Amino acid sequence: MADDPRQALAALAQARGVSLSALSRMLGRNVAYLQQFVGRGSPRVLPERDRRMLADFLGVDDAALGGPVVAPPADVAVPWLDVSAAAGSGRSAEAERVIRTVALPAAMLRQLGVTAAKASMIRVVGESMLPTLVEGDRLLVDVGDRRVPAGGGLFVIRREDGVAVKRLVPRGGAIDVVSDNPAFESATVGPGDVEVIGRPRLLLRDV
Repeated sequence: MADDPRQALAALAQARGVSLSALSRMLGRNVAYLQQFVGRGSPRVLPERDRRMLADFLGVDDAALGGPVVAPPADVAVPWLDVSAAAGSGRSAEAERVIRTVALPAAMLRQLGVTAAKASMIRVVGESMLPTLVEGDRLLVDVGDRRVPAGGGLFVIRREDGVAVKRLVPRGGAIDVVSDNPAFESATVGPGDVEVIGRPRLLLRDV
């Protein structure tokens, strides 16, 4: 339970510029309901319904208003997609189904800045991204990060020939699709010719 939900509610209401009486009316209570809670501690604990409505309106976790503190899971089940990102010519991605899940530490995802709901795992095939990537590498992909920075970066993409992992570098109104292995050709395409699926955030390699 939050250390001081009454003070927290008063501070949150003030920050939003809304009165406790207005919040009480929102809950369908009498206008003094939340003033009594903050000033007199009555009720001692807000009912779950009231707490959740206030938390949603104020944009905070339920625990800030006296709800139970739920410990984050130690591990997160990340979906492994039935698709390979080709480091060569693209591979078909007609069936991007989940074939299993991989347990990754939640703390690691937070450190990488990846939201669990936006994370997926895929496998690399081919040699066009040597020495950066080798066949069999597994990539943790952040599908919430699709913006290509001015300096470029490594991305999982979809083109007409399927899904691939390539280095993208903006060039004026176009994009260079670069293979790290000089034995493979790179290409310059228009922004509409490549769909960015996400950005690899972690490389897992068997040694």
